[in-house]
Amino acid sequence: MIVEICASSFTSAYNAEQAGAHRIELCSELAVGGITPSYGLIKQVSEVLSIPFFVLIRPRSGDFTYSNEEFEIMKKDIKLSKELGCAGIVSGILNSDFSIDVVRTQELLELSKPLPFVFHRAFDWVPDTHKALNSLIDMGVHRVLTSGQEATALKGLINLKKLQEQSNGGITILPGGGITLENALTFKDAGFKEIHCSLSKFNRTISSPNIPMNSKAHFDETKIAMSDTDKIKALLRLLN
Repeated sequence: MIVEICASSFTSAYNAEQAGAHRIELCSELAVGGITPSYGLIKQVSEVLSIPFFVLIRPRSGDFTYSNEEFEIMKKDIKLSKELGCAGIVSGILNSDFSIDVVRTQELLELSKPLPFVFHRAFDWVPDTHKALNSLIDMGVHRVLTSGQEATALKGLINLKKLQEQSNGGITILPGGGITLENALTFKDAGFKEIHCSLSKFNRTISSPNIPMNSKAHFDETKIAMSDTDKIKALLRLLN
């Protein structure tokens, strides 16, 4: 079973490679669902590590309906990521009604070629998953990352199975969202060939600062999340 680790820093990417993960999705700011990583991070991973990495192309947090200017930024980031040696692209765009913006997503997919293209968890917002999945298959999208339209992939397992059945090999369903050592076997037993997880640990870095750098109390600036090598190794032993 392929294990993809979501890595939001060089340390997390390094830990994933050292643990033997098969692939990483490289991003920044996991606390907001991930955004496009910096040029420097992509280049460092490409130059120092050998693990295949897919780059998340998401210009900001929030919804997945983008302005023309944001769309241009996404296209530039795809070109840059390809030049820096990534193995694939993870992205997607929705219309204001949360349906898939087929025209602009297709443009991103074409720009990503010959690399594989993954439609990310914006899929979990679409109003009609049956129609949306058919659209992605028709476009030639290689993989869709989804929790089955639930808060976690475990809660969405029934929906994930339905998507797997509908896909009929035309696209890979990649379960992601809250997958842990405790529940990963459930997805293998259900017939999925790949899973997406972070398997992070939190390292406390400093004592509480006098002045926070954000306006939201739920961000703890004294902790840094990073991929846990031991957890990844344990997961691989469990699944293989």
